[in-house]
Formats: sequence, C-alpha cells, structure tokens
Amino acid sequence: MTMDKPTSPRGIQSVEVGGQLLIALAHHGRPLPLKDLAQAAGMSPAKAHPYLVSFGKLGLVVQESEGGRYGLGPLALQLGLISLQQYEPVRLATPAIETLAVQTGQTAAIAVWGNRGPTVVRVAEGPSPVHVSMRHGTVMSLRGTASGRVFAAHLPAAEVREALKLVGESSRLDADYEALLAAVRTQGIASTKDTVVQGISALAAPVFDQQGRVAVCLTLIGASGSFDMDLKGAVAAALKSAGQLLSRQLGAPAG
Repeated sequence: MTMDKPTSPRGIQSVEVGGQLLIALAHHGRPLPLKDLAQAAGMSPAKAHPYLVSFGKLGLVVQESEGGRYGLGPLALQLGLISLQQYEPVRLATPAIETLAVQTGQTAAIAVWGNRGPTVVRVAEGPSPVHVSMRHGTVMSLRGTASGRVFAAHLPAAEVREALKLVGESSRLDADYEALLAAVRTQGIASTKDTVVQGISALAAPVFDQQGRVAVCLTLIGASGSFDMDLKGAVAAALKSAGQLLSRQLGAPAG
C-alpha cells in the first residue's frame, strides 16, 4: 500500500516572483535603483520593471521623482502598520493607554519595535484641553525620545546600532549614552524633556514578553510646563505600574 505525499497548496508563480522585489525593499530598508533592486531580487532589470509598474499602480511601491529609485509605497506602509496593530501585546495594551490618558491627563501611546526602530501604533488622548499630537506610524528617535531609550536600553547593542544606521544616525554608542541606558534599566523608566521638540516632555516604560524581551513600550507625552517629570511621582508610578501589570499578563519572567 502506498501513501500519497501531501502536496503544498498551488500558488501563482508570477506573484511569488514579483514578491521578491518587495522582500528586497523590506530587507534593505531604503529606496534602491532599478538595477540594484532587480539584482537583490534575483532577476534582470527588464524583468523587474513591469512588476514595479504594477506594484506602483497598487501603491505597494513608489518611484522617486529625482534619481528614479524605488521604495515601499503608501499601501505597503499601511499594511505594515495594520500588522503591527494586530500584534497581541498591542491589543492587550490598548485599554491600558486609554486608562493612563484619563488618569494622568496626558497623551498616551504604544510603540513597538518596527523595521526602522520604535514605531507608534496606538494613541489615546487625555481629557486635558491641551494635547500633544502623536501620529500613528511615527518612528521615534532612539537617542532623543523616551520610547527610543526604553528599547535601546533593553535590546542587544548590535540591533540598536543597526537601527541607528537605517535612519542615518551615528551607530556609535558612547559612554554617556550607555550610562543613560543603564539608568533606564535600573529605574525601569525613561524620561526626556525638550529634546526632539522644545517644550515637550515624555515618560516611557517597557512591557516585557515571556522571553523577557521588550514587547511594547508605553509612553506618556505632554507639554513640559504641566508635565510631572518626577520619576518617583504619581504619573511615573502609574506608568510603571501599567507596564508591570501587562508584563505579568504576557508571562514575563519575575524580577
């Protein structure tokens, strides 16, 4: 008696071939000339070009007006953001930032680690008449934002350096920056005041998963004049408490 071998579902080969161009763009993280993009996808420029025209019509890629390089388009970015928003820890943390926004009166946000660094995927505004706007999809600076410092403090140094390169920053982690990250690890919270934007302050706390890796970052941001920056104050305590509760819910190691 012979057993039939299981067969894989039938696909559309041309879609799989063209998809290599999107994979190459995602892997390199920056726009590429046609020749380099085609080479990275394992095809000739003449073969790659029709795929890119079709992808452009769908919004999956865009071609720069100057230089003609190809990069990921608005639909690709939207799909990526939706994927991040469906990440289980994000769904779990969403009610937490809504509570924090009401409790503290500040704008609260969730950031995840995206392919270009910390990326805002959820925002909740507090009842205060003065709001600091944060946009979904914003990539936060690793050096100048509280969210960025939380991720940088808990991720492998090599991963941090690579992310800094992708956004055109120096990948050197100097002694001052290393000391700042050590303080974030010790205190369990990061703070910034008037760094990226004058008059804006923020606090951020990590949420860990069952492997002990930062799953998401909870951030509170507001106007410096009315923001309680005391790391032992009520706002910081509420933020840290929310992060610790979510970490326990995700099965993070104790301690």
